[in-house]
Amino acid sequence: MRQLRLSLRRPVSYARRDLSLGPSNAQAIAALDAWPAWHGGCLVLVGAQGIGKTHLAQGWAAQAGALVLDRDATDVSAANGRPVLVEDVDQGVDAETLFHLINMAGHDGGSLLLTARSAPSAWSAELPDLRSRLNALPVALIEEPDDEVLEGVLRKFFRERSIRPPKEVFPYLLRRMERSIPAAREIVRKLDEAADEEQRPISRALARQILEDDTDNLDLFDG
Repeated sequence: MRQLRLSLRRPVSYARRDLSLGPSNAQAIAALDAWPAWHGGCLVLVGAQGIGKTHLAQGWAAQAGALVLDRDATDVSAANGRPVLVEDVDQGVDAETLFHLINMAGHDGGSLLLTARSAPSAWSAELPDLRSRLNALPVALIEEPDDEVLEGVLRKFFRERSIRPPKEVFPYLLRRMERSIPAAREIVRKLDEAADEEQRPISRALARQILEDDTDNLDLFDG
């Protein structure tokens, strides 16, 4: 009889101590740490989906006591004279709202952190004055994750599931996995579920099984 599975997952943390550090995000971290001396009071964090923008942005927001606005918000009166965070701006935002937020960021007590998958120069801008302001925004790029960051996020995702795999699992995965943070999260999920389903510990052999299964499925799909 299979044992009942206990829910031991830890809550997601955006604290700096839980951030995986490496050359790929060093520029972005240094740019964030330069606050409140950002040029014009603004900074844009740019990086692929799932690369860690939210972790960095939410950590900054907590430190700065920032107002976190939804990108569909139109009332910005509460943002006057205080730090503000708006995420996924390139996915759609009211042009006048963004224009006012950028202007307000340059006033005493104001600042504005934006996150996006693309640079501001690629965002649509219906207002001519907004276009010029977007082109002038300082940008911090989060690059594709290096080995240090990938190992760090693997360890973080395992910790969130209260799992301590043997140390040889990490270099094995790093040499063979897709090099993205969403892929790291998915591998940890599959390892956790396979270990539970088969009633066996997480190991290098189980990691090989998961990766080979993924490759076989991709081959079938491509065929």
